[in-house]
Amino acid sequence: MKIAILLPYKENFSPEYPGAVSLFVNETSKISRYKKNIIVFGNTNFKKKYNLRYLNIDLIKNPLISQTKEYVRKFSRIQKKYNVSLIEVHNRPSYILQLKNIIPDKIFSLYFHNDPLLMDGSKTIEERKKLLKICYKIIFNSNWSKKRFLEGLENKFVNSNKLVVFFQSAKKNDISILNHKQNWITFVGKLNRAKGYDIFVKTINRILNKYPNWKAKIIGDEKREKITLNHKNADVLGFLGHEEVLKIFKKTSIAVACSRWEEPFGRTSLEASASGCAVVITNKGGLPETVTNAKILKELNVSNLENVIRNLIENPKLRREYQKLSLQNFYLTHDYVTQMIDNYRDDKLKYYKAFNIKKSRTNLRILHITNFNERLDGRLFFNTGRRINNGFIRLGHSVLGFSDRDIQKYYKSLGDIKGAKTLNDKLKKTCYNYKPDLIILGHADLISAQQISELREDYPNTRFGQWFLDPLNKKGPDYERNKKRILDKIDVVDSSFLTTSPDALNFLKNKKSFFIPNPSDSSFEILNNYNNPCNVDVFFALSHGVHRGVLKSGKTDDRITFLNKLVSTTPDIKFDIYGIKKVQPIWADHYFKTIQNAKMGLNLSRGDAIKYYSSDRITQIIGNGLVCLIDEKTQYNNFFNSNEMVFYKNVSDLSEKIIKISKDEKLRKKIAKNGKKKYMKYFNSDLVAQYIINKTLDVNMKTKNYWEK
Repeated sequence: MKIAILLPYKENFSPEYPGAVSLFVNETSKISRYKKNIIVFGNTNFKKKYNLRYLNIDLIKNPLISQTKEYVRKFSRIQKKYNVSLIEVHNRPSYILQLKNIIPDKIFSLYFHNDPLLMDGSKTIEERKKLLKICYKIIFNSNWSKKRFLEGLENKFVNSNKLVVFFQSAKKNDISILNHKQNWITFVGKLNRAKGYDIFVKTINRILNKYPNWKAKIIGDEKREKITLNHKNADVLGFLGHEEVLKIFKKTSIAVACSRWEEPFGRTSLEASASGCAVVITNKGGLPETVTNAKILKELNVSNLENVIRNLIENPKLRREYQKLSLQNFYLTHDYVTQMIDNYRDDKLKYYKAFNIKKSRTNLRILHITNFNERLDGRLFFNTGRRINNGFIRLGHSVLGFSDRDIQKYYKSLGDIKGAKTLNDKLKKTCYNYKPDLIILGHADLISAQQISELREDYPNTRFGQWFLDPLNKKGPDYERNKKRILDKIDVVDSSFLTTSPDALNFLKNKKSFFIPNPSDSSFEILNNYNNPCNVDVFFALSHGVHRGVLKSGKTDDRITFLNKLVSTTPDIKFDIYGIKKVQPIWADHYFKTIQNAKMGLNLSRGDAIKYYSSDRITQIIGNGLVCLIDEKTQYNNFFNSNEMVFYKNVSDLSEKIIKISKDEKLRKKIAKNGKKKYMKYFNSDLVAQYIINKTLDVNMKTKNYWEK
């Protein structure tokens, strides 16, 4: 995976006359973990280059063609030879806009080294919005530059994960350097009014006249302005190579960076601080962010600057304190900043490896969107969504539950009849504040596929998964509707999880779909009926819809026919059946109090049995120590044997097995105990939650779960 760094056109990637961009790229790239994968692209006439892999983009001068546009076009052609994964563009937002049209499938990051509002390609609000949409990251050299980029943009962009600050860096010197300081006052930069050089010249003349044992070192040039300094103790050295500048800073006692203009960052003050200088700066732009301890001029004028410098000269103890603090508190080292850059690269290029089985990062942020049924007063608390949620939490992750049905219900209005618009808007705001690593949806039908696509653009490192529990057999209930529900977002999520085996569903067509069992949960399945004498043989409960909660008059289904036939052909067996013949369904605590008196539980679903599908009643039956009676066509005998579950072929076969078990307490207890033990061990919510995380993050596990075998 190669990283292409594209420098501004005519940026000299050379130690002979380097700009700030070249210095930054060289210092951070040569110690990067990605050093061997980095290729720097530029255009310079200097023959001596930095010791990195560098490709010069040579151009033939043509007055009829924009050299800058041709530079970008030629780069786009050359980079194809190197299998580039990530393109980092420095200080030229217009290049990003051009490259997106030429090579749209690449990952782009943009580094700002100057004021975004003064640069082609980012001056307007629309241009900046476009950059936010295109770029994986937009990187600023100061918080001031970032704030400038955000001017005029809506609040939703302020906390965007795409916007980060990576300061420039410098080599930190040892504290012993303070013993070699000379009586030097140093100014480095363009010798113009924007840099405050005119104020410095007037001030330094006064200072050098009053303190003849002090000298001034001035480094820099300016062809457009002529500000003259003539003093016997002032050395105007012109442009010097970077190493020469650093040597002078090492001996400098006081460094001055007195810009008038809003400096996006300020390399002079940064390197002066790293060299143990007492630094004097103006409160302009990003200058205060370059130094931890500095004398800051509230207003730039000769009087203020003179007073600050005189105070530092006349108080050696104060001067020494500022020099010492500059070094002690300096943290913007090459190692520190390079680590930040490499971490952002890791996020994209090595994202999945950050979440392997020995994951260094143990606590993900998971936004779990499903129906937590808060409005139903705990009646549906013990559901699969809660089980999966418990698994995420027990694994040590930060989990934010987002109850879509409750939100939709509470926020309905005349302008939003279904509450869907408000729901999707609330999801956007939640992601903006919470910044999840994973978004897992469970039956979140009113969250639109378009909304997920937008979130993927805004949060490119966030992964998305969905789970689905309802039946998907062709002869089952609501087949077409359920099929549409699962397919609605299948192309915008990274993984889908079904309680039906995906290989039994031909409409998935190799989509990234996986089987999960209905998970058991140690905090829900707390009964051990195999230890108890029970006076009910077979328990079964159905409902006409979990949210309705009560029977619907005139409604019937194939399960009622099956139950009536089973009861009539199985004499002397005590059935406890809910949800038919005007016996209302039972829920929550009432449900558990009822099943604790039963030996066996019938796991019967609507429609024809299909591979691995079961409703969540399977966990409530087997997880609480009842013998689980299940149709063999579900193929659960791939996981359990006859000493752990009871498989039946038809009504008569089931009748015979019920009669047999009802008469043999030893056999009943053995099957029930073995079934619970295996289900709770291999099909529990912790394992299912971990499986959902692993598959969504595309983590390859060394060992497979029991249900994968």
